Amino acid sequence: MNKQDYDLNGNGKIDPDEREIMLEDRRRRMEDQDAKRDTQRRLTVACTAGMLVYPLVIFLAVSVGVDRAAEQITAIARVSVIGASGVVAVYFGFSGMEANVSRKENVDVR
Repeated sequence: MNKQDYDLNGNGKIDPDEREIMLEDRRRRMEDQDAKRDTQRRLTVACTAGMLVYPLVIFLAVSVGVDRAAEQITAIARVSVIGASGVVAVYFGFSGMEANVSRKENVDVR
C-alpha cells in the first residue's frame, strides 16, 4: 500500500495515529508472509523427504522378501515422485518470483 492510503483524514500528512496504523498493518503483513513461507517450506521439506524415503522403503520391502509389496510401492512411486517434484519446483519458482515482487513493493515508513 502507498503512504497516501494511510492518510485517513486526507490532510496530506501521516499523523502519529495514522503512522501507528500503517506500522501495525505492515507488521501484520510481515507476520502473514512469514507464516506462509514457513508453511510452504515445511511442505517442501516433507515432499523432498518423501522422495528420498520412497527408494529406501522399496529396498526394505525387497530385502525383507515382500516382492509383491515392492512392486506395488514402485507403481505408486512414479505418481508420487512426479507430484512431489512438482510441489518442490513450484515452491522454488514462486519463491523467486515473490522475492522480485516484494522488492518492488517496499513501503517507506519514514
